[in-house]
Amino acid sequence: MMRIRMRNWLLTLGLSFVLLCLGIVMPVEAAYSGSGSDIMLQGFHWNSWQYGTWNSITNHANDIDNAGFTMVWFPPASAATDDCGYLPNQWYNLNSNHGSESELRAAVSALNNKGIKAIADIVINHRVGTTDWADFSNPAFDDNSDAVTSDDEWGYGTGNYDTGDGYSAGRDLDHTYYDVQTEIQYWMNWLKSDVGFKGWRYDYVKGYSGYYNGLYNDSTTPYFSVGEFWPDITGDYYASGDNVNYHRQKLMDWIDATGGKSTAFDFTTKWQLMLATSRSEYWRLQDSSGGPIGAIGWWPQMSVTFLDNHDTGPSPNGGQEHWPFESSHLGKGYAYILTHPGTPCVYWPHYFDWGSDLQNTIKTLISLRKEKGITSTSSVSIQAADSSKYAAIVNNSLAVKIGPGNWSPGSAWNLRASGNEWAVWTQ
Repeated sequence: MMRIRMRNWLLTLGLSFVLLCLGIVMPVEAAYSGSGSDIMLQGFHWNSWQYGTWNSITNHANDIDNAGFTMVWFPPASAATDDCGYLPNQWYNLNSNHGSESELRAAVSALNNKGIKAIADIVINHRVGTTDWADFSNPAFDDNSDAVTSDDEWGYGTGNYDTGDGYSAGRDLDHTYYDVQTEIQYWMNWLKSDVGFKGWRYDYVKGYSGYYNGLYNDSTTPYFSVGEFWPDITGDYYASGDNVNYHRQKLMDWIDATGGKSTAFDFTTKWQLMLATSRSEYWRLQDSSGGPIGAIGWWPQMSVTFLDNHDTGPSPNGGQEHWPFESSHLGKGYAYILTHPGTPCVYWPHYFDWGSDLQNTIKTLISLRKEKGITSTSSVSIQAADSSKYAAIVNNSLAVKIGPGNWSPGSAWNLRASGNEWAVWTQ
């Protein structure tokens, strides 16, 4: 039986209850996790660079605002040796395949002018040289060899051993080295103060200790931070219930490693929601305690829910498609994540490229989420979770049903939106 560590938020909630009984109200907050009412748009896909990413964001700024998004996740902004930007070399060179530096600044400014926060993709697990393996420049480190872990494939790194998993496509940076820390903090603060970014999405955080994400957040004080910690699925892919607790525990462990200073993408919810909708196994969405499966069932305030991203899903003109959500079930998937706690993230192609029906579904669900005040910590009372349906009442004000089975919250509720095997009511 897996041992589940007591999480910081449970301890805080317990303290809050005691204080409440004494007449003292103490809000429960987490660091760098936004307002709780945020909805994020991933502002790109794997091939966005082919269409001019920065100009596309600028041109769609009104549409993004009208849809109700409060944050937009940008792809890596720095010059890189790959098309999408995940093999960066010169951090301060903002002329990339996505567009020019002036176009990037215009996109960030267009969102800031509407009160929408631009989230930068921070790739600091690894870096590539300017012309060779590790001839880092703009900026260079005090000692480029010391900046590379000694177990990196390059073979000439003189830093300490890696604090996480290796990544063979780039040189693994040694985050224990003082100048790696210093240069990262200078650069990130520059992205914030000079370019206008408001928060961070950290790439491949399995590659180094989460402690450093907490360190970098404390030194840059972002509005929002989320880490891409993608746990391996070990054993049976079709596991459910307590047999997937190891998976979401890894997410909890990473958040704890940051000191509770960064949210994480909820890969466990994506996994179980994909199986629930594709196999009509909606019982998967309820854990043994009666709450939602996934990270949102344990620490919703620190969980970012999503259906697909540039790695997992399809993209116009091709894509990686490492783990795509079935397109025929996207409506049900968004009906789930946009009505449940956590901070939901919508994939750009789903909103802008997959047709007006899905776009209208997402826009309507966002509007209902805002209308009923659903936040990252809203309560969930699961009413049904069986082979044909999942139903829940969220925030005591919205009811949602997904799946082919029949269910209704009762005559006191008004049907507000519905689609193929999903419906939402409010009162």
